[in-house]
Amino acid sequence: MTDVVLGSQWGDEGKGKLVDLLCDDIDVCARCAGGNNAGHTIVVNGVKYDFHMLPSGLVNPKCQNLIGNGVVIHVPSFFQELENLESKGLDCRDRLFISSRAHLVFDFHQRTDKLREAELSGNKKSIGTTGKGIGPTYSTKASRSGLRVHHLVNDNEGAWEEFETKYRRLVATRQQRYGGFDYDIEDEIARYRKYKEQLKPFVVDSVEFIHSAIAQKKKILVEGANALMLDIDFGTYPYVTSSATGIGGVITGLGVPPRAIKNVYGVVKAYTTRVGEGPFPTEQLNADGEKLQDIGAEYGVTTGRKRRCGWLDLVVLKYSNMINGYTSLNITKLDVLDTFKEIPVGIAYKLNGKTLPSFPEDLIDLGKVEVVYETLPGWNTDITKITKYEDLPENAKSYLAYIEKFLGVPVEWVGTGPGRESMLHKPIN
Repeated sequence: MTDVVLGSQWGDEGKGKLVDLLCDDIDVCARCAGGNNAGHTIVVNGVKYDFHMLPSGLVNPKCQNLIGNGVVIHVPSFFQELENLESKGLDCRDRLFISSRAHLVFDFHQRTDKLREAELSGNKKSIGTTGKGIGPTYSTKASRSGLRVHHLVNDNEGAWEEFETKYRRLVATRQQRYGGFDYDIEDEIARYRKYKEQLKPFVVDSVEFIHSAIAQKKKILVEGANALMLDIDFGTYPYVTSSATGIGGVITGLGVPPRAIKNVYGVVKAYTTRVGEGPFPTEQLNADGEKLQDIGAEYGVTTGRKRRCGWLDLVVLKYSNMINGYTSLNITKLDVLDTFKEIPVGIAYKLNGKTLPSFPEDLIDLGKVEVVYETLPGWNTDITKITKYEDLPENAKSYLAYIEKFLGVPVEWVGTGPGRESMLHKPIN
């Protein structure tokens, strides 16, 4: 059985906490897309774990964890993140595996990522990337000039020389593009000679690995990175990430057949946030937006950047559900809305006086839409100590019921605080 956890908005919905909860009864947790540009925070027994590239299932000592072929891997960051988890007492080295088909992120990818952003910012068209080299790595993957994990760890005669030749060629093409930026090629090659041996114990044929788990009827949980509105095809292009962040990325990023997927859990923040540039129809550039930001501690796990904040956008969620087909929802950070007397919810977009049938693909149109709001009553009650869904204030339950009815998808979990115990389960039929 394979279940999937996906972000339904612009990321930062709190996917890691649901993954952590579900991993108590999971055999394999897998990442399928993105890189160390993602960020999940999990609090277990008072200890905070920050995940970027590694699967959140590592907090479960019985769970194996796979970084799939669709992920791009910056090896220094991989070991840094692993060592950080180990320093907090998480013994997980023997439960962590990397796909031999995953592409490698080099330091020059990160350098050119920042150079590209600086270039675009001069024209006031920057994307707002994390600068982690994710986009440039997916570019070399798409142009069939990238280097994969198996290229690095291959022990066949002449394999290292071929790796080095391809690496030098890659750097040379980037220096031609960006004007011969200063870069220590020999230092990075020397470092990767060492990484070659250090990385080997983690490397597996991920297709064989995941299909063996499926054949053994193991419980598999796929942890999505980023979210649908940052998908390279379906998001607010070009203000998106460079991978398939929706259900399609699960299939291509792990080699899992569609028929193997049972549940698709959509994680929804009770309001809306995004980082970086791009249109954001329900954004509140006012006291309400600042209040959401302050109460919700809306700062990026990976970059520390302030998140832009606004009201819940059901147009976005309806569009997201059309593509990902959620079987149930996890509404997170409901407690952030505790002190709002009224809570507006975006239910439609109007352009030139006409209601749009769906989320528009053109950003010029998106930037001009008028959001139609339904205003719901707040509950003015601290819900952070509540441990049962039934005990939520009636107005809080009405807010959740409104979301369910609008989307036609049941809410199964509700987050009311930062800890793993702050997740209320709502049984669904």
